[in-house]
Amino acid sequence: MTGHGGSDPLDVLRASTRARVALGRAGDALPTARLLELRAAHAAARDAVHTPLDADALADRIAGLGVPTLRAAGAPRDRAEYLTRPDLGRRLAPGVELPRGEHDVVLVVADGLSPLAVTDHAVGMLAEVLDRLGDARVAPVVVATQARVALGDEIATAVGARSVVVLIGERPGMSSVDSLGVYFTYDARRGRRDSERNCLSNIRPPHGTGYAEAATTLALLMSEAWRLKLSGVALKADPALPAG
Repeated sequence: MTGHGGSDPLDVLRASTRARVALGRAGDALPTARLLELRAAHAAARDAVHTPLDADALADRIAGLGVPTLRAAGAPRDRAEYLTRPDLGRRLAPGVELPRGEHDVVLVVADGLSPLAVTDHAVGMLAEVLDRLGDARVAPVVVATQARVALGDEIATAVGARSVVVLIGERPGMSSVDSLGVYFTYDARRGRRDSERNCLSNIRPPHGTGYAEAATTLALLMSEAWRLKLSGVALKADPALPAG
């Protein structure tokens, strides 16, 4: 449908969201332009999954924040195995050894399903998180490849941290290929369930949640977790809310 001035009145609706709405149709199919956009988005999502994380470059950028870094890897031998064996991405690769200490928290930057999201957003998010940790004993930041969220539990155990924050690339969507997720777990150790974690998702300014907003929410969650000695569905960013 086209307006009298030659413009599509649905442009206003499409401009209000990055979701795929009001696509129109040509006969029984999508218009050619929308179909090409869809195929381009699908290709971008695949690229986000398969493009390797440049872990050395990322570690250098993190070191620029003034914090030491370590490297780790999940057990998958390559990306194909990572995608087909999620269980291996939750385990440290054989031979990975991390120095142990006494820490309140370890921050893990993991490639996950979108290394692109980590490349674009992890350093900015880390800077905001580090600013809010006060006098907490923070372990060196660990950059992990072929990693799932639960790999953070093993890393926390290895370095002697009582809690873990995992910054990880989220599964790419057709309209968002660079979303960063943040998972927090108190008393992190192997066998923790997903219901025992707190998650902040869609961190991707300017189209998603901003770094400062996400870091402030995370800091509140961590403060409450350390006070109550728990995390997950029983922990709320707003203490006035009932436990889920």
